[in-house]
Amino acid sequence: MKFHFKATSLLTSAVTVTAFLLNLFISVGSASAPENSCRSTQDVVSGQQATITGMIFVDRNKNGRRDDGEEGIPGVVVSDQVQAVASGPDGRYRLENSRSYGIVFVSLPEGYSSVGPVWRRVPDGANNAGIDFPLTPAPAVADFTFVHASDTHTSETSLPRLRKLREIVASLRPAFVLVTGDLVRDALRVTEKEARSYYEMYLREIEQFPVPVWSVPGNHEIFAIERHKSLVSADHPLYGKKMYRHYLGPNYYSFNYGGVHFIGLDSVDYDDLWYYGHVDSTQLEWLKQDLSHVSKTTAIVTFNHIPFYTTAMSLWGYDEDLLAPTLITVNGKKQFRHSVSNAADILAVLKAHTYTLALGGHNHLREQIVYEMRGNRTRFHQTAAVVGPTAAPGIDFRSGVTLYRVRSGKIDDGEFIPLDGSR
Repeated sequence: MKFHFKATSLLTSAVTVTAFLLNLFISVGSASAPENSCRSTQDVVSGQQATITGMIFVDRNKNGRRDDGEEGIPGVVVSDQVQAVASGPDGRYRLENSRSYGIVFVSLPEGYSSVGPVWRRVPDGANNAGIDFPLTPAPAVADFTFVHASDTHTSETSLPRLRKLREIVASLRPAFVLVTGDLVRDALRVTEKEARSYYEMYLREIEQFPVPVWSVPGNHEIFAIERHKSLVSADHPLYGKKMYRHYLGPNYYSFNYGGVHFIGLDSVDYDDLWYYGHVDSTQLEWLKQDLSHVSKTTAIVTFNHIPFYTTAMSLWGYDEDLLAPTLITVNGKKQFRHSVSNAADILAVLKAHTYTLALGGHNHLREQIVYEMRGNRTRFHQTAAVVGPTAAPGIDFRSGVTLYRVRSGKIDDGEFIPLDGSR
């Protein structure tokens, strides 16, 4: 959702060369990590337990607070990215013994829009914290469109591309835009100051879009993990996924619109210096809880950065380049780096539901994969990059986005909208 979180600067002093080398724990030049290396914080949630309570209510005057006569809304799902619970008949919810990433969000229900952001930060050390979510009624829809965009790589250089996307969105007037990662030019290999500037630029730009923008992280949003280039310590308060949450809130979440349940996933994990495609175990457990509140007949769309399945690796061929090699070794096992290594686990969780469309980005090309399979006919679609065109040997790929049309819960195969030239 569109919003701008004004953050207090957390600029830290530069680490000394000695401290940095002690932190690095790796011989640069290997796309595998030793036993004691720095692991992803994706699976590490707060050790402190707190109970979080609050109310989901109809904010009739849209002032952001509950006034007399503004009733609660039952059955709305609230989550701390670990648990997912539904509000009771009076609109109240309770997250017992929350051990989370310090964020609570509401899964926007059908027929409502949010007054302000759909997420809140849990105050440090808070117990029995009261966090309310004001919603306002919105017209029910059965037919709508949405845009799938990806890989904006926001910087001063790429701003004209992002603004061109905004012009296209203004002309198409979709219900919303999904942006599947690589939102910023880079946070992997740069200083805090530079990474912050890209995040803040992205937020300023999407605030100007005429419709809501729902974002998920890509590999370029992970702050400073390539420490041999960023020269940032792993104990930095915004290290890894923390910078994303600081600016954009939950890195995975869900919402409902027009009879469809949309699930934004974080499909980028990291092992010491190296990112790779993977959905961590905490997120998988959250997904099960989220789906427990969804009818098995409701159409489901997932959107994430690194795709579950892709043909791109065969287009470019095997690559041992140290910056982004085809393979990575994690826990002693070689696996593809640029597709989700445990995609089967996600599909197993979604198997009992009407899982119709999986959206991804990362490879800077539009791709549609359909397998003849028993059960769900899930389509795996990747969209092109906003930042510009790309190429593989013998093929030039266009820059653009995909417009999807939804009719009574049925989602079409999408229309490619180029950023350059005619449709």
